[in-house]
Amino acid sequence: MSQLDSQKHQDDNLYKIRHSAEHILTQAMQRVFGKDKFYMAMGPATDDGFYFDFEPLNDFKISEDDFPKIEAEMAKIAKENLPIVRSEVSIEEAKKLFVNNPYKMEWLNLIENRNEVISIYTTGDEFFDLCAGPHVNYTAKVKAFKLLSIAGAYWHGDEHNKMLTRVYGTAFENKEDLAKHLEMLEEAKKRDHRKLGRELEIFFFDDEVGQGLPLWMPNGGVLIEELEKLAKDTETKDGYVRVKTPHITKDALFLRSGHLPYYADSMYPPMEIDGEKYYLKPMNCPFHHKIFANKPRSYRDLPLKLAEYGTCYRYEKSGELFGLMRVRSMQMNDAHIYCTEEQFEKTFMDVISMYLYYFKVFGIDKYVMRFSKHAKEGLGKKYIDNEALWVKTEDMVRKTLQNGKVNFVEVDNEAAFYGPKIDVQIYSAIGKEFTLATNQVDFAVPARFDLHYMDKEGKAVTPLCIHRAPLSTHERMIGFLLEHFAGNFPVWLSPVQAKIIPITDTQHEYAHKVMAQLKEEGIRVEIDDRSEKMQAKIRDAQMQKIPYMLVIGGREVEGNAVAVRQRDEQDLGAMPVTEFIAKIKEQINTKSLNLIK
Repeated sequence: MSQLDSQKHQDDNLYKIRHSAEHILTQAMQRVFGKDKFYMAMGPATDDGFYFDFEPLNDFKISEDDFPKIEAEMAKIAKENLPIVRSEVSIEEAKKLFVNNPYKMEWLNLIENRNEVISIYTTGDEFFDLCAGPHVNYTAKVKAFKLLSIAGAYWHGDEHNKMLTRVYGTAFENKEDLAKHLEMLEEAKKRDHRKLGRELEIFFFDDEVGQGLPLWMPNGGVLIEELEKLAKDTETKDGYVRVKTPHITKDALFLRSGHLPYYADSMYPPMEIDGEKYYLKPMNCPFHHKIFANKPRSYRDLPLKLAEYGTCYRYEKSGELFGLMRVRSMQMNDAHIYCTEEQFEKTFMDVISMYLYYFKVFGIDKYVMRFSKHAKEGLGKKYIDNEALWVKTEDMVRKTLQNGKVNFVEVDNEAAFYGPKIDVQIYSAIGKEFTLATNQVDFAVPARFDLHYMDKEGKAVTPLCIHRAPLSTHERMIGFLLEHFAGNFPVWLSPVQAKIIPITDTQHEYAHKVMAQLKEEGIRVEIDDRSEKMQAKIRDAQMQKIPYMLVIGGREVEGNAVAVRQRDEQDLGAMPVTEFIAKIKEQINTKSLNLIK
């Protein structure tokens, strides 16, 4: 951590506790295993805990089975109430202290080049570490902590560097807050989209296909189609038109857009074809610019909203891949809106309104709009080199959000390379945070493609472009929804909406007749005609998170009815088939978040 970052947390007591808990963890490991068993690398506090990275030496290994004895030693260190003391040292003194640790020596070289103050934190008489802080003053202030897991982590997150061992933990100001957090973590494990994706037969990965390239099973296919239908219906009402573009293109397109210089490391290597280089596309925008430029445009045509569910490919580092949240193949709810400067405020707010509509559809109650801006020192490197346009465009976005009474926070140095953006952070039903989507302003690239429209005076004017993806990618959105709903999707989104369960073979004919009725009404229905007991069939359907089980016995056959049970174990009793169809269709058509009441 830099001195600047350290200053941000000087008054954050929880951060100090977590940072100190990491030092106590390291000290405890030295006591339990010995100082010669590993090199300390780094160990920061995080938003929900802390972690410690180290390089094991001489075949040293630890596992989660070692956590109890490490935690016991951590508790002992806390009880000893050792002072944690900060001291500043010279670069020469620091290098003497850490001469045998290659990771600390690397940090010291970086600090020396930045001409920063070098600080050491010492705990008691036995432990010290290179650290910018801050920390609590005494170990006894670290009262509630827990070690959570072990993972591998590349040094500096670079897969070309050595793989280190990482121990994750968390700490809170009191045991009550820790207990609540651990309960949330247990619930999060149950909701893990990777686990549910396997169990509910949504998606999987295969080594022969490749890392980060999901294979969607039929249930996953339904989710994708329903999300795409939602987007298409919503966008059509809002005046969007749909386009399609290729998966590959010549390098000239991305050189012109400026993406290659900025994103080459995140793109798949080029293919050499007929003496020319072709790239898999990492984004759709250059293609949409070409479509805009394909014919003369007038101010009367604007705003022009080009939408595409295009598949894009990005070479994410293998260490950063994570289920559906970080993949290499993604189907993006993408669109590019070309508008005049006068139309900008309304057009931008229309996009924000679309976000809010989707939040209501999915029952997302908590979200944060992050207004991401440029940093002057990044001009010409990370950002388009035009300070005046950056300031002007950021003022336009800020004014639009303020006039629209949208709650937002401003964040420096996180903009897109071509303009400011809104990053949307959403929270699941259990409070887990996800970065879902983005709403970006592009003041630079349209000019690179010589995009223009004729204004009322017949003058050629370059339009503004808004890049937006309210439903993110299918991959990330479905990953979020799996965890948000714990697999219990609303009826309209459920891959299977009803399971028909005949009690005996004598009801099979009627069960298939009911299934045909439901399918005729567009309801996704299956029949379980296995030679299993009824309760076993009901239990299996509940495990598959199917909203409704339609049990059929002799009485139901006689009364042209079904006995309706819900996945939440409520028994709604028998009702005519036509009544059930009317009720479930009402839920589907209104995209209700609830089951039948």
